[in-house]
Amino acid sequence: MRALIISDIHSNIEALHAVLAAAPAHDSVWNLGDIVGYAANPNEVIDVVRKLAAVSIRGNHDRACTSTAALEDFSPIADRAVQWTRKVLTREHQNWLADLPAGPLSPNGAEVSCVHGSPIDEDEYLVCTDDAVLALRAARARLTFFGHTHRQVGFAGNGEDTFSLGPIYSSEDEADQYELPLRGGFHYLLNPGSVGQPRDGDWRAAFAIYDQARALFTWHRVPYDLGTTQAEIRRAGLPDILADRLRDGR
Repeated sequence: MRALIISDIHSNIEALHAVLAAAPAHDSVWNLGDIVGYAANPNEVIDVVRKLAAVSIRGNHDRACTSTAALEDFSPIADRAVQWTRKVLTREHQNWLADLPAGPLSPNGAEVSCVHGSPIDEDEYLVCTDDAVLALRAARARLTFFGHTHRQVGFAGNGEDTFSLGPIYSSEDEADQYELPLRGGFHYLLNPGSVGQPRDGDWRAAFAIYDQARALFTWHRVPYDLGTTQAEIRRAGLPDILADRLRDGR
């Protein structure tokens, strides 16, 4: 079984199309949340994800965009994007987002779990090994796939030590990949990165492939039509910074 793992698309339809075009052969698609927010094509992205993803869990932006509650934890820029997204979402898509489950979900039995933030809390950010220690203890599966931070990163623990992991690429503008063999005796937290708004200094769309038979997790980056995405954000009247920061992967 081979799964395409995607997360944090954030309404970026050009990046999503690029990922789907570049992804190697796979049997299933697992979506880790934050389908909408920030960019200008939430309805188009939902249409694609609904058809393809065998597993979809909600992210904090998905939850916010289908609620009328105040956004106390959102920045003013994120809040403006949420308000805009609420206005343009179709009723059908609003209802679909609202019905998305929170993680953890296990699409492949007890070995694998999917969350948005962490196994402890769907809104928690896993950014360092201190965070990972607690999350690994709480994880109910040997492999946990998470999103939320918009960074391609991983953590591994063997019960005594916890290590941080990450891809090393040879290119900054072309399609690239990095393979991580999954060792027996270790538990893993693995982030495929953000499809639509990377924040690890790399502007390319990010995704991952999990190959169960080979015990292999592969991080991928692929370029996409960034200029079109930026133009659509500006044309929609969204804050310019949401377009500008895509180029720097911030």
